[in-house]
Amino acid sequence: MALDCTSLTKLTLVLCVAAHGFPPVSGCSGAYGRAISDFCVTKFTVDMEALDQRLWCSWPDTFQPYEELTNCTFFVALKMHCFWPNRLIDELFIRLHRDYFHDCALTGRLLRDPPISILGTFIGVPVLVTLLMTALVVWRGKRCQGIV
Repeated sequence: MALDCTSLTKLTLVLCVAAHGFPPVSGCSGAYGRAISDFCVTKFTVDMEALDQRLWCSWPDTFQPYEELTNCTFFVALKMHCFWPNRLIDELFIRLHRDYFHDCALTGRLLRDPPISILGTFIGVPVLVTLLMTALVVWRGKRCQGIV
């Protein structure tokens, strides 16, 4: 009996799981959470506290601590054979965003109205074009009416 490529892949997967077992998924909440807190969140907190609070919404200033936190959670998960990202990581980042970035705009800057000169142009030009086109239609209508 010959094995096709799909059967061979399934057999290899079964043999690997039998030899190494499944990763300890159930142990990834307690010890993993403590490791994340001790190694990653502590450093992120220290880095953010060292940064002036007015710069917390500045992406160029917070990029490095945020990236280090992300990488740290990934490598701790890798070492502890946990899935990444997971529910614990999602909750962690939601909590950190609520604590540190709750006043930041989504685009990184506050939304505001354009200056009055630009706003006036965008309102005035269409109104003038509409009035001119209406006047042109009425003028041509009266002129053509006398020809018929």
